[in-house]
Amino acid sequence: MIRILVVDDQQLVRMGLRMLFEQDQGIEILGEAGNGAEAVRLAERLNPDVVLMDLRMPGMDGISATRRILAVRPATRVVALTTFDDDDHLYPVLAAGACGFLVKDTPPAELLAAVRRAANQEAPFSRDALDRLVARPLHIRSSADTPADLPVPAITVREREVLGLLGEGLSNKEIADRLHLGVTTVKTHVASLMAKTGRDNRIRLAVLAVLTGVTTS
Repeated sequence: MIRILVVDDQQLVRMGLRMLFEQDQGIEILGEAGNGAEAVRLAERLNPDVVLMDLRMPGMDGISATRRILAVRPATRVVALTTFDDDDHLYPVLAAGACGFLVKDTPPAELLAAVRRAANQEAPFSRDALDRLVARPLHIRSSADTPADLPVPAITVREREVLGLLGEGLSNKEIADRLHLGVTTVKTHVASLMAKTGRDNRIRLAVLAVLTGVTTS
């Protein structure tokens, strides 16, 4: 059972998410929060597996709340919920420790799958949000994601295929199916890519794939 906390300042959004998750027997909603401070209090008390975190809220925003939650509950997986106007907040919330980001109009089936991926230690993200993230001005991007020293030529052909699929937002299982590999083998390739490129998570690998034009074609 995946235990989640829903954080959004709009009651209608929270209600819609609750209705969606209540239809899935593998997900339990522990609570809802309408602002960052309430989210921190609930996360500390309820210890959720996954937090769906709105970014723009009155008082404490989603970035600060993410940082505070993970300081107390480092095993919790925070997934940011974004809109088009939130692009400038994506790198900061990732730097605060969020494991992924989804646009708020993500289809229900994809949102449910993303929650499972987050709970499974993967990094769910919306590809269109990733493209906008990469397009942001350099001064708001982490230096670890700039193209000045990208060591992509040093990776193997198979690692390049895996990197390209990471850039498309595929999960380990989806990559394994696409390349006819075992999931454990894919995890090994992902770990190797992190070590070779100096990127410490799947989001940074996906950004790398987009910045360098690595594709699976």
